[in-house]
Amino acid sequence: MSMTSVLLTVLGIAVFVVGLLFSIAWHELGHLSTAKLFGIRVPQYMVGFGPTVWSRKKGDTEYGFKAIPAGGYIRMIGMFPPGPDGRIEARSTSPWRGMIEDARSAAFEELEPGDEKRLFYTRKPWKRVIVMFAGPFMNLILAVAIFLGVAMTFGFQTQTTEVAGVQKCVISQSEKREACKSSDPVSPAQAAGLREGDKIVAFNGQKVDEWSALSDRIRDTIGPATITVQRDGREQTLHAVLAKNAVAKKNSDGEVIPGKFVSAGYLGFAAQTEIVPLSFGDSVVRMGDMFENGVDSIIALPSKIPALWNAAFDGGERADDSPVGVVGAARIGGEVMTLDVPAQNQIAMMLFLLAGFNLSLFLFNMLPLLPLDGGHIAGALWEALRRNAARVFKRPDPGPFDVAKLMPVAYVVAGVFICFTLLVLVADVVNPVKIS
Repeated sequence: MSMTSVLLTVLGIAVFVVGLLFSIAWHELGHLSTAKLFGIRVPQYMVGFGPTVWSRKKGDTEYGFKAIPAGGYIRMIGMFPPGPDGRIEARSTSPWRGMIEDARSAAFEELEPGDEKRLFYTRKPWKRVIVMFAGPFMNLILAVAIFLGVAMTFGFQTQTTEVAGVQKCVISQSEKREACKSSDPVSPAQAAGLREGDKIVAFNGQKVDEWSALSDRIRDTIGPATITVQRDGREQTLHAVLAKNAVAKKNSDGEVIPGKFVSAGYLGFAAQTEIVPLSFGDSVVRMGDMFENGVDSIIALPSKIPALWNAAFDGGERADDSPVGVVGAARIGGEVMTLDVPAQNQIAMMLFLLAGFNLSLFLFNMLPLLPLDGGHIAGALWEALRRNAARVFKRPDPGPFDVAKLMPVAYVVAGVFICFTLLVLVADVVNPVKIS
């Protein structure tokens, strides 16, 4: 690797790290602003973990950066209510009970005179939901803003009706070969005289201006067909006899399903691609697809662990859709800067990477598991349900839901997340996902 490539890689990693830090700070700002709005005291607002690199106190909050840029946090007073006897200090020799009491004690360790009315758990459930939801929601806002902005100004690489190349023979796409054999029939496009640079403007007399419509019509046709092309500024009509061939299967959104094939009409040419800005409506649809894919990826995480382990320790192939951690994403950012593409393409790819990271932060944090934000939201909603039910059935108010009782479960969940993060880290180092 040349010195220029090394410098560009370092630059790409640095740009991603800055974007990562901004995303974390933006997330915590959501928690901080809403907590202060509802009168909750916040002693700390920190970006990163580990030793403090820089901090400054303003009002009753210490703002700062820590050494490891792998997350962030704010500290709110009174995250958990006192125990049934009103005491908050640890007082049990049971390890599981000790976890609960340690968490409860930590929630009050910086309690100052006057804080009795500034505790998190004393706020109404709907206010606590807003405070905990505000962080992930900030990531969602950032992801949507970046995605829509880049989609509408820069665009996506899109297939067009212009011919990029003509296949000389008919080859089943399931065979995964490019070289023609003597036994392979001549492709319909080659026989009809289709050329590179031709722009197909009509198929069987019907105008086409989008690749998706042209592709569907070709697939639906087996036998004679007319193809109208623009060549050298003039329109010409070519006559082809489309063959039946095994081609890649598409889903309902028109996307190719890897490894799946169907029998359909076949012409035999490659479509040219170009980057086309999207309208607001099309951008929203694409954003919806991205959100749906993100949800599917979160659900599929457990099923991908065996392949991830194999890629990390047994030399297995790293799948393109394999989970990627902060290190892997930073490597991709570095790789983007070394690609032989225009600078605007690199900027767009980096922004899309950052948008995807923020969408992942939103979806991951919304899981209803402690210690994630979604776990605290679930606890507040459960408390609201219990209190409202007690009010309807005229029973005594059950009081705040003691989320601290779930801390043993939270430690187990955190342990699983840490193990998964370490597995992804190893895979990102020894067998990274690559884009070039």
